[in-house]
Order: sequence, then C-alpha cells, then structure tokens
Amino acid sequence: METLRFYFLTWNVATQPPEENFADMLCLSREKLPDFYIIGLQEVKAQPQNLLMNALFDDPWNNSFRDLLIAKDFVKIKTIRLQGLLLSIFCQRRHLLKVRDMETQYTRTGLGGIWGNKGAVSIRLAISGVSMAIVNCHLSAHDHMKEERVAEYNTILKSHTYSIKETSYVLYHDYVFWLGDLNFRLKSGAKGSLTADQIGSMVSRGEINELCQHDQLKEVMKSGDAFSELREPAIEFPPTYKFNIHSSIYDLKRRPAWTDRILYKVIPNVYENLTLDCQPMSYRSWDKYYQSDHKPVTAEFAAKVISDNHDRVVEFENIQNWFLDRENSATFELSADISLESGSDWIGIYKVNFASLEDYVFYIYVPRTSQTAGRMTVTFPDIAVAEAGVYQLLYLTHNSASVLGMSAPFLVTKADPTRSPQRLRF
Repeated sequence: METLRFYFLTWNVATQPPEENFADMLCLSREKLPDFYIIGLQEVKAQPQNLLMNALFDDPWNNSFRDLLIAKDFVKIKTIRLQGLLLSIFCQRRHLLKVRDMETQYTRTGLGGIWGNKGAVSIRLAISGVSMAIVNCHLSAHDHMKEERVAEYNTILKSHTYSIKETSYVLYHDYVFWLGDLNFRLKSGAKGSLTADQIGSMVSRGEINELCQHDQLKEVMKSGDAFSELREPAIEFPPTYKFNIHSSIYDLKRRPAWTDRILYKVIPNVYENLTLDCQPMSYRSWDKYYQSDHKPVTAEFAAKVISDNHDRVVEFENIQNWFLDRENSATFELSADISLESGSDWIGIYKVNFASLEDYVFYIYVPRTSQTAGRMTVTFPDIAVAEAGVYQLLYLTHNSASVLGMSAPFLVTKADPTRSPQRLRF
C-alpha cells in the first residue's frame, strides 16, 4: 500500500473576483506538498451572458489557482462548473499515469431544479486502483430551510450516477469527499435560538465546543436524515459565515454559523488482503482572507492506495526526430487490457510543463481496431506543431477520462539535412 495526501479547499467567494494571494491558503511554502489539490468554490460570478464563455474557457478563479500550482509542477486534470459552482482537481505531474476513469456529474436544485445557483457538481475517478467520488455543493440558505437542505442532499445522492457499474453512485466509492457551502446553521434549542450577539460573544470566549452542540449538520448526521454516511474532522475554528467583506468582523445582522464544511467516508475492507484508510491531517479556516463574507476552509487527508496497481498502460518509444512542416510518427506499445474498438482514444501533443490536460496543441484519434494489444504507429500531419520547442505526447481515453501513457520530452525543430539529430537529456 501507498499513502497519498489530498488537500481540499471549499470557499464561497460571494461573486467576488480573485483579489488575494492564495499561496498561504494552499500551504505552498511547505517542503513536502500534497499529492492532489481539490478546489471547490461556490458563488463564482456567473452572469447569463457569460455562460458560454464559462463553459469554453477557464475563469479567473481557476486561472489563479492554476498559476500558483503549475509553479509547483501540478497539472489540472479535471474541472466541472455549474454556474457559480466550480470543482477542479490538480495532481502532481508524476501522478498523472495513476489517474483513471474520470467522470463528472451535476444537479441543479435552485428554483425547484430549474436553476443552477444551488446544487452540486461531482467528479469520480480512480487513483492507483482505488475509486473516489468528490462532491462540491451549495445547498439552500437560511435558518428555517433545514428540511430543504436534507431533501437536496438526498436528491444529489440519487441523481449523481456514473457509467462504471461497481461505482455507479457516490456512496459506492472506496473514498468519498463532500465539501461546499452546506448552509447548515445553529439550531434552535428548547429555550430558543442563540442570538447573533450571543454567538459572537461565545466565539470571542473560545467556546467552540459549546457552539458545536447547536450545529444543524451534526443534528441531521446523528438522526440519519442526511450526511450520516460521512464523517467530519473535529471543528476547532470559529463559524465561517457571515463576515463583513474585507474584514474578519462578523456581520451580526445574520447569526454566525459553520456553513462551509468538508466531510469524508472510506470503505476500509472492500479489497481482499488490503485495508483502506483515510486519516484527517488538518481541518481549519483561514481568517486572513477577507474578500468574501465566508472564510475559506481547508482539510488535508492521508489516504491509502494500491502501490503496485497496473491498469491499462501505454508505453511510447523515444522520439528521436520531429520536424516542423513535415509528417511525423510516434510508436507505442499497448498493454493487453486496452481495447481500441470504440475509436475514441486519442494522442495529444503538449508543450512540456503543460498546466492542464486541456492544453494540447494538436491531437489525433487512435485508429479503431479489434487489436487488443501490441505495437502501433500513428502519423501526425505536417500542421500538428507550429513552432519549435520541447513537447510531449499523452495517450488519453474518451473525454480525457484516463491518462494511459506519456512520452519522454522531445525536441521539435526545423528540418536541416546538414545537421545530425539532437537528443534531449532530462
């Protein structure tokens, strides 16, 4: 078994543009960084006239996190957006070939399921042989809407289905992580609700445990009405909502509450002779970030995966020569468990140190064939690469669901018959 670290961020950004430096929030000054970052945002600004652009291009928030993480050699492997809901996964470049079967899903719950201002987005995937589902949600607001939040949770569970039979629902996965603005508030007691001023005073006195006894989410988890299948690390930080924007002072027109949460679940004994495990390493809010009326919340988990997993592998032969304005070929070997009958596998050309799986400069489909394994060669047209530089090939399945192979970097140059081919050393 191998242990990988997963770092989660949830933040309701209140339709604000990214204004601050998020490096501290991501703990990027650490010597040993997590293996995966998962960023879940809510209330990203989504105007109707911009919905098409949002679907085609990364928004400023994704770009802000991507620019920080690429400097640490992370690659964005998947994003899904539903209006203001945004979920992205970044992984260390060295883990790319461990990722399989990524798939996305979404559910609208706003205006009775018509509008996506509330709802959920999810990404399921396999990492080193274990399955994982990650859900980012924004549930109904206000103190009195607890039953609506419970109903929305159950709607999301029913509607998020995936194509792999063994993990066709969220809770069927080996690991589940659920984050977002769950919007649960502090419940009313027999003697009435705590007022906003009373909550503020308890926070200033550090009475976090006492306040947690009033938390609606813990109540519905205990009763089995919602989220009872999941666990939450111990809360040791103040309520994360509602603050005056650009400050760390509560707006006491609303009762402060822990609206922003990160939950998890593990099925430990699903594999013979292997025991999966997920340990929370940190769970905190970040008081120093001011631009929203919510404080961001992060959690880090150490999760066990299968270290010697070998599922569908493509190995590229080294590319010695690649010339501009000429046809060029690539040869690779497919493992026996790869089928090419669908004709939807593809090979992308990427600049070395690419930031995202979406950053290919050209691609071709792998020819459909009944062949299940062996050596293949594909030819790229003369227009595939427009400028000299260092590139790599990636072998991906339909919709970039799996990264099955990655070539060594190779140099693209203008053809010069008087010079010997150059070899790169890395």
